[in-house]
Amino acid sequence: MDMTATRSNLKDMIQITGGTFEMGSDKHYPEEAPVSKVTLKGYWIDRYPVTNAQFQKFVKDTGYITFAELPADPKNYPGAKPELLAPSSTVFFKPSKTVNRGNHYNWWSYIQGANWRHPEGPGSSIKERMKHPVVHVTYEDVLAYARWIGKEIPTEAQWEFAARGGLDGAQYAWGDELYPQGKMMANTWQGEFPYENTCQDGFERTSPVGSYPPNGYGLYDMIGNVWEWTQDYYQERKMIKKSSCCSLENPERGNAQESFDPNMPEIKIPRKVIKGGSFLCAPSYCQRYRPAARMAQAIDTSTCHLGFRLIIAQ
Repeated sequence: MDMTATRSNLKDMIQITGGTFEMGSDKHYPEEAPVSKVTLKGYWIDRYPVTNAQFQKFVKDTGYITFAELPADPKNYPGAKPELLAPSSTVFFKPSKTVNRGNHYNWWSYIQGANWRHPEGPGSSIKERMKHPVVHVTYEDVLAYARWIGKEIPTEAQWEFAARGGLDGAQYAWGDELYPQGKMMANTWQGEFPYENTCQDGFERTSPVGSYPPNGYGLYDMIGNVWEWTQDYYQERKMIKKSSCCSLENPERGNAQESFDPNMPEIKIPRKVIKGGSFLCAPSYCQRYRPAARMAQAIDTSTCHLGFRLIIAQ
């Protein structure tokens, strides 16, 4: 694909000068530990997640078709039911009452016809959500957009350093209180997950980018709203060798083979690190609305709460 944009779009980006920071957390989920000292060179990062309006322009200019809009190749999914191979994506639906939280199928459904144009499936639309983050994009979809616009997907370290906004070691992107003086700082879940959302933050699902205060670097929606792809293959942080005297320079950890889901040995689908949490992260369930938080996401999987932003290296 031809690159239709270059550094001329730096006006929509924030310059990160680089530096050394403490990456990860020893106080929360085990996959975030251990804390490691990391040094980064400077780069530019998108001020906001990529929106539906921006992604729509990409599709109109290129004719690109996302993974969720295409039938799946049965060779990659041995034993899959035919209906699961139809163009589909994963959508959250709020149950009407308390459910077993040990079974995520109580709120996640694989919906035929769900894609970036139809976030909740057939009948839903982005017409009134053009300033919301684009969702239902796989890693390859993000990579295609990045190549078109002339940018890159951030590494996990680049993403986390930017999300911290200069508050090295703080629990959240804005400090150590989730709701400082009762103020909603991000689009997350309030109430008992997954059946009760009080919407104190004003939104049931995604929100327009920039609806909440920026972090110390002037970046919006680094926490909550939608998870964001990074280019790192998922690997446990404990595999990184710690050093008491030196820092790691923008580490890109793991490889495709090491990132496979050990719980699904028959399916060899690489996984990438996603960051930032989403509108589904709740104090009562998934406290991953923090810069250090991380999860593994199969590169072929799109959801209603996963988007992206990009960088340009200096």
